[in-house]
Amino acid sequence: MKFGGMVSTKIDDWQMFPYLEELGYDCGWVPDSQMIWSDCYATMALAAVHTSKLRLGTGVAIAGTRLAPVTAHSIASINKLAPGRTFLGIGTGHTAMRVMGQNPMQPTAFRDYLRVVRGLLAGEEVDYQGKPIKFLDRELECINTEHKVPIYVAANGPKALAAAGAYGDGRIGAGNEPYGLLSKNLKRMRQGAEDVGRRLDDNFHTSVLTFACVLKPGEDLTSDRVIDETGAEVVSSLHFWYEIYRQRGDDGFILGEVRDVWEAYKNYVETEMPEDRRHQILHTGHCSFLPPAERRFITPEMIKVSGGFVGEPDEIIERLRKLEAGGLREIALLPPIAVARENFKDFAEQVMAKY
Repeated sequence: MKFGGMVSTKIDDWQMFPYLEELGYDCGWVPDSQMIWSDCYATMALAAVHTSKLRLGTGVAIAGTRLAPVTAHSIASINKLAPGRTFLGIGTGHTAMRVMGQNPMQPTAFRDYLRVVRGLLAGEEVDYQGKPIKFLDRELECINTEHKVPIYVAANGPKALAAAGAYGDGRIGAGNEPYGLLSKNLKRMRQGAEDVGRRLDDNFHTSVLTFACVLKPGEDLTSDRVIDETGAEVVSSLHFWYEIYRQRGDDGFILGEVRDVWEAYKNYVETEMPEDRRHQILHTGHCSFLPPAERRFITPEMIKVSGGFVGEPDEIIERLRKLEAGGLREIALLPPIAVARENFKDFAEQVMAKY
């Protein structure tokens, strides 16, 4: 099992990446959301020149906010600074697009986007909107495509999973994906690979973006410390559910054990967030801090269904071993900014060191 740290993209806090390396994390993930954080590639460049072993990549880059050739160029530029330890996490843009009042990229367009990015990163000439394109003047060595940049695709639906199998080197999932679904999704990606004449080998990278909190002796899920360390990620589940509910017009997917929290949250959104600004306000604090007005929604049941690794060290390790046996290769943790250093340190010392 590999362990990654995802750092809310704050360009003047690049020191978090050497800190992750010092703690023994394998990967540093840099989120991409233009209306919320600093630029992911500028931040990653600083991380690259101040680390030597930590693998670095986007978590995840947003297809809808950059042309495919631009994304390929940006990550190939980082690969020049961190050759052989750069990866590209890429997705359709749930939050980054919706916070601008836009929808995420559609599956068919996303699949073609991946085709273009993969070809360019392999140093190939590709068809782009009916025209052949390739990176020019390679003798200047402005970018690096000689060292492979693995592409990890954020995928959940059947079309995105097929695209991940066809053009990806790995897949990024959510932390609340149960063991059985993880195995099922691997089968879907293998089929997607076979459809284009590929075969997924044992090196296909499966990861989840999630959160963690190592409980202290006698501590439970209602403690202020637990809520401080998990709340920003947990409430982002509610943000996501509301977007899905608004899109579908149906909330039948909400689990019964958190139905009361969901109803209270939905009422809060629809009575306290003006509709013409709702797409902005809804994502306030996204994974970085817990808005005070939303603290009441962080219940033990919500923490459990949001899928983080919250428990005593042995409990977390047991769960990780089961997921690894089911095909999971990495977890990437995203703690709130204010407690990130402490959270990363606790997990490294109490879980990673014993794994």
